[in-house]
Order: sequence, then C-alpha cells, then structure tokens
Amino acid sequence: MSRPVPPQVIPRPATWRPGEAAPWAHLAPAVRRGIGVDRVVAALAALEQGGPVPPDIGADRVLGPSILINETVRPDVRFVNAAVLGVLFEEDGEARLVFTRRSTALRSHRGEVSFPGGRLDPGEDARTAALREAYEEVALSPTDVEVIGWIHPVLTMVSGSLIMPIIGTVPSRPHLVASPDEVERVFDVSLAELADPSIFHEERWSIPGRQIPGSPDNSFAVWFFEVEGEMIWGATARMIHEILSVVLLGREVFEPPEPQVFPAPKSEP
Repeated sequence: MSRPVPPQVIPRPATWRPGEAAPWAHLAPAVRRGIGVDRVVAALAALEQGGPVPPDIGADRVLGPSILINETVRPDVRFVNAAVLGVLFEEDGEARLVFTRRSTALRSHRGEVSFPGGRLDPGEDARTAALREAYEEVALSPTDVEVIGWIHPVLTMVSGSLIMPIIGTVPSRPHLVASPDEVERVFDVSLAELADPSIFHEERWSIPGRQIPGSPDNSFAVWFFEVEGEMIWGATARMIHEILSVVLLGREVFEPPEPQVFPAPKSEP
C-alpha cells in the first residue's frame, strides 16, 4: 500500500501547463535498471564531472548554465553559498540515493524532500559543507564517504540559494539517524526506481516579467518525482534529473550557453 504524499507548499503559477515526458522514457526497461555505483562513476567521469569541484564553478561557469535551471525570482546569487551531498550506496546491483524530508518546523522548504545539506560556513568550500551538513542532519560520518564527483549548481525558488551538489558513495547501507530539529524522515530510493517514467512529470511555469533564454514563451521546466510516498520537486528534482540524464543519456540536463563572466566590482580610488 502506497504512503500518502505529505502536503507541501508548491507555488504553482496559474499559467502552468503540462510539459514533456521524461527524456529517458524511450529507453528499454533493461537500460533503466542495473544502475550500479560503478556506472554512475563512469558516467560522471565521461562528462568530466568526476573528482573535485572545479574552482571556477561558482563564478564564470555558473551563470551560463544556471540561467536555464534558475528557479528563483531573485536571480542575484552568483556564487555558491550552499551545498548538498547526494549519497549513493549499492544493494542488489542497484545504486540507491539517500534523501531526507525536512522538518515542518524549519523556516524555509518545510516538509520538502532534499539531500542532506545547507549553507556554507565562512571560509568553507562546498565539499566540506556538504559532508558537515550530512553529519549534522543524519549522522553520516565524513570518513565513510568517498566523493566521486559533482553536478551543476541549482538556484532555489524560495531562499535564493545557489546550491552545489556533491556526489559521494558509501561502501554499504549506512546507519543514519535523523536530527529531530531538522529532519522528519530519512529514506533511500534506487536510481532504477527514479528512472521509471511513470513516477515523473514535467510542468512548464512562467513568471511575469521573467525572460528565459531559448524559450519562445519564457516558460521553464519544473520536474516532479512521486516515489516512496513522497513528492520530490524543485531543486532536488533538478538534481535527480541531471544524475539520470548523465547516467542514462550520457549528457547534462542542459546544453549550456556561452558562459557569462561578471567582472569584480572596481575598488574605490
């Protein structure tokens, strides 16, 4: 029996319309199964997204791609200020991702499904922040995690955070304990389950006055995955979408335009 989907505040505009099917929907079921950790590692490496985060990811690289994946009405965040950890482990030949459902007592993103993560502390890089937050939220020891790569930063709709997703693996199913102040539920889902086209849907949203490069009607895609009795959407769904696109299609979520470089402000004489 399926679990009821917990209520969430989804700021769906009145002008929304249905979008396209999952881009991997045409693949044979056998291709969408058997997604082990090694397959993920190889797919990230093939797109040069394995290993450490490039040092320029929060500067000139980010505002080209992020124009297409930006979900905020305040697109003024140009540098990474938050990080999450996509934790993978393998069972029965399938890689599984760890998720949390955020506490309804939090100030933002109440009750939403996310990867463990949060804001960068002063002087902290994305990798360190993602590992620290995973320890604080679900008691995952940083020494148990092997960082294997990254996916592209995503801007959030509500908080205006530019989130750097770090991808890591653990050797077996981890023993995780939710921090009650931050997390209501910890669960995991296989990539094969997430790749099932029947649990995915796309909506096209538009915001008055907002221009979307490459979109004739200035709409942008918002993706949803309904699985494990949860509705996953927003920034986390975009991260899942990229992971599946990388692994199943051998490409990124988007074809980024030419990077836009914003010079540093001039100092006063």
